[in-house]
Amino acid sequence: MCVREASRSKTGGQCPPLLIKRCIEMEKLYEQDSFLVKFEAQVVACQKGKTGFDLVLDRTAFYPEGGGQPYDTGRLEAVEGRARVRVLEVHNREGQVVHTCNHPLEPGTAVTGIIDWDRRFDLMQQHSGEHIVSGLAHYLWGCENVGFHLGTEVVTIDFDRPLTEEQFALLEAETNRYIWQLSLPVEITYPSPEELSKIDYRSKKELTGQVRIVTFSGADCCACCGTHVKSAGQVGLVKLLSMQKFREGVRIELVCGGRALEYLGRTLEQNTQVSRLLSAKVFETGTAVQRLMEENNALKSRLMALEESRFASLAQQYAGAGDVLLFEDGLSSDSLRRLCSAVLRTCGGRCVCFSGDDFNGYKYAVGQLGGDLRDFTKTLNQGLNGRGGGKPDFVQGSVQAARDSIERFFQ
Repeated sequence: MCVREASRSKTGGQCPPLLIKRCIEMEKLYEQDSFLVKFEAQVVACQKGKTGFDLVLDRTAFYPEGGGQPYDTGRLEAVEGRARVRVLEVHNREGQVVHTCNHPLEPGTAVTGIIDWDRRFDLMQQHSGEHIVSGLAHYLWGCENVGFHLGTEVVTIDFDRPLTEEQFALLEAETNRYIWQLSLPVEITYPSPEELSKIDYRSKKELTGQVRIVTFSGADCCACCGTHVKSAGQVGLVKLLSMQKFREGVRIELVCGGRALEYLGRTLEQNTQVSRLLSAKVFETGTAVQRLMEENNALKSRLMALEESRFASLAQQYAGAGDVLLFEDGLSSDSLRRLCSAVLRTCGGRCVCFSGDDFNGYKYAVGQLGGDLRDFTKTLNQGLNGRGGGKPDFVQGSVQAARDSIERFFQ
């Protein structure tokens, strides 16, 4: 990947060590060349901030957070001496690009700025891929992009109208066909007001002053301040991950470029593990899982029938016994509830059922027809290190206590 460095001659003069409004007309190198990763500048202001030291430079290639795109990170190195600071965050504040660093640098210090290129290129791939997807959705179905977020893992786009599953699949296919077959250059222009009035471009809000237009010819034309790849082919791949209803339209999750490759690699790795566990071919795991679920549901039904028979037998065994304390191995919370309910209908008193072991603790279900178990449950939880609750006459929970401790509690 071709990246560039920018140099300059040293300039004299210093600004006071305070971030003052429009101290200089900062040169925004990131708007001129998104592939610029190394540049020379001078510190014009520095002050202690909330999360570090806030520096203003007379020129910068660090992109400040904005337009849905996160900020760049990297470092600043003093040209003379050994001072080096990490650039942690970059933000626009009152017309200045402010670099939040882990250490201060004196105003007047000449520095070399170095961008974290891996992060920058990843963000450019995601942002450029979003443009192509949004532009094609607008062209094909008149969708307006009303929300965009470039997260650490996925990108989300909010469209103002719903899409069908067929349109969702077509959007992904058309996006990648545009990237692979055309791979046209990305054009960045600053049209005059007269020229801008003749351009059909996307924008979420009314714009004033100089407008920066980013064009993916044949796919998108949009007002945007972000950094982008030089050609559509550098996006590489776009994978649409999900679509869900959002307000009047849909929210789409996607990944582009390196993130898409990593996502598909991890998906393949997971599917390969599943295929080995199920002894199924990679493209037949869905059928194998469906078969396994059907078998599992059949076993669950058989187990439930056996449990119902067992619970009915216990209910008859404890008919008229009054208060009952039962321990049964291997019951789920639902099975424990059904056991307690079955015995409760015949015993004529309070029924308390436990299932578990001394190491992991015990689940419990307690019932008393027409009773009020709230005080009893509170005492039970306090005495046996438990937690739980429910209705006044039926509660469920768990305790961290040994069986002999539980039995002593009920003696």
